[in-house]
Amino acid sequence: MKTLLKWAVGLAILAAIAVALVWALNVRDEVDVKAPVATAAPSDSLIARGAYLARAGNCQTCHTAQGGQAYAGGRGIATPFGTVFTSNLTPDDKTGIGSWSSAHFWRAMHNGRSKNGRLLYPAFPYTSYTQVTREDSDALFAYLRSLPPVAQANQPHALRFPYQSQAALAVWRALYFSPGVYQPDTARSADWNRGAYLVKGLGHCAACHTARNALGASDAGLGLAGGLIPMQNWYAPSLTSPHEAGVSDWDKQHIVSLLKNGVSPRASVTGPMAEVVQRSTQYLSDADLGAMAQFLKELPPSPAAPAEPAVIKTQGESVERAAKLYEQHCAQCHGAKGEGIANAYPALAGNRAVTMGQAVNLVQIVLNGGYAPATQGNPRPFGMPPFALVLNDADMALVLTHIRQSWGNKASEITPIEINRMRANSGR
Repeated sequence: MKTLLKWAVGLAILAAIAVALVWALNVRDEVDVKAPVATAAPSDSLIARGAYLARAGNCQTCHTAQGGQAYAGGRGIATPFGTVFTSNLTPDDKTGIGSWSSAHFWRAMHNGRSKNGRLLYPAFPYTSYTQVTREDSDALFAYLRSLPPVAQANQPHALRFPYQSQAALAVWRALYFSPGVYQPDTARSADWNRGAYLVKGLGHCAACHTARNALGASDAGLGLAGGLIPMQNWYAPSLTSPHEAGVSDWDKQHIVSLLKNGVSPRASVTGPMAEVVQRSTQYLSDADLGAMAQFLKELPPSPAAPAEPAVIKTQGESVERAAKLYEQHCAQCHGAKGEGIANAYPALAGNRAVTMGQAVNLVQIVLNGGYAPATQGNPRPFGMPPFALVLNDADMALVLTHIRQSWGNKASEITPIEINRMRANSGR
């Protein structure tokens, strides 16, 4: 009996220590929201800066429901743990941030806490926004306060047990979140530091371009090394690998063009990145885009090149059928030898998007169509129609394997099972 009592006391002490540790880790660098704040009306220049920063963070995209009013929230963000609904950022006193102070907003950005102190889910990427400076946070807040108020109550999240609990979220934050404003690297140029600040902070590029573990946390050791975007069935390619989307050997202006126009002499964007360019990066200044380009060019390369995938050539009649399918459906735009058409349709020969080990993007584009964003610099982009209703699983697998293994391309086979899985996930 005494032994059991000792075990119970020991476990109780350990539990108390664990709770205290989780609590301590969740109040690191806590913001004082009770301190008096200035009440003077914000200047027009501060509001304009906030509007620019909101573009940089692509805030409106997530905080606007389809067909809803801008920044009024209500958009559902699907996660592996359920659906998180975005909040109302308009200055409505009851349902928005009308009763918030700049300190409340700064705490949300920096610490991931709402006005009432509740922990926020990292679908709101405060794990990146914590890098943002107080000055930029205040400018964002001034801009949001200048918007027309919209009375729209926030929708409760629809998360499964135990992910819906504040206790579980507190444990997650204790494990994976540490607040901290961006600290410039004095050994680097001002351009590099500005680019790092934008990419790591408001740009929250790691939210997509870094792999996540089973609990949805980004692996800090794999920063920007690529990852499958949860629930979207798109792969955000590695920005550090020359075999995927690394740009260390690119001309800086080509990177700027890709971020500003969605197209460049080296590549074009589709899928989720097309939305980022259309709604965010095309509106950034050339100076900021140049800074981001400089940072991306200087990212440390992946430690080692991925092993060349085994090439599994289609055999016999399937070779002829694959070539015929390509001639019938693809060659008119992409060329008989995959050479493409300059400034219109991309070459397939030597195209990293074609030969990446992760083939999900290629399958997505052929199934559902591929469209570059309409931007000021490229208002009428060329696009590719969907082939979901044109090609069955077997034929699509054949033609994609043909593309991945022709004209010098060396990539693994795509199977009908992979096509079928992607078709089922996209409802096509």
